[in-house]
Amino acid sequence: MSDVLFEIEDLHVSYGSIAAIKGISLQVRKGEIVTILGANGAGKTTTMRTISQLLKAKSGSIRFKGQELTQMSAHQVVRLGISHSPEGRRVFGILTVEENLMLGAFTRKSVDRDTLRWVYELFPRLEERKKQLAGTLSGGEQQMLAIGRALMSNPEMLLLDEPSLGIAPILVKAIFEQIREISRKGVTVLLVEQNAKAALKLADRGYVLDVGKISLEGTSEELLASPRVQEAYLGKKH
Repeated sequence: MSDVLFEIEDLHVSYGSIAAIKGISLQVRKGEIVTILGANGAGKTTTMRTISQLLKAKSGSIRFKGQELTQMSAHQVVRLGISHSPEGRRVFGILTVEENLMLGAFTRKSVDRDTLRWVYELFPRLEERKKQLAGTLSGGEQQMLAIGRALMSNPEMLLLDEPSLGIAPILVKAIFEQIREISRKGVTVLLVEQNAKAALKLADRGYVLDVGKISLEGTSEELLASPRVQEAYLGKKH
């Protein structure tokens, strides 16, 4: 399919002798929001870290715009157009909000002021607190900062790992609305999320990762209607 922007094929990832990812395959088309659902320990974060080349695959293929990523370095992946907002946010607490954002543009020759302006439009709270140390922000504000920082490299595809983790429900709603807005601007999104209901309401399609294997895939409507998804992730009994 010509509109496939990103593709994983038969990916295996291990930590020493422990197999974490056991032969997964998935596709993301240009402009889509695709979510990967799964319980703790299913391999979601491992998948994201392997796409970013923070972890190396044991075997299999990861392709973006037809280019193989598995032999690239992490900064080459960013340069190619993939940016990663990691689980746990990982902001630099002793730097200001704006200094954290500037670090997101490290692969570019200069900071794109239009991109910075767009990040501040998406997350006005960041502009209000731009001179504040990132370590003094709330969890939700740090999540906004992590996403904003990832956008500073002007990515074609954004990897979001657990953006709702540990933040207040009202901010979760705001962040998910901004993810939709990011998608409207033409950024393709791959989203890892434990909040299955919120993720499926936002995404076009989804994959369910179960102990390193994909056990289910489909459109968001199909997955929301699936008895297995309802019981495992939405708390409904059948």
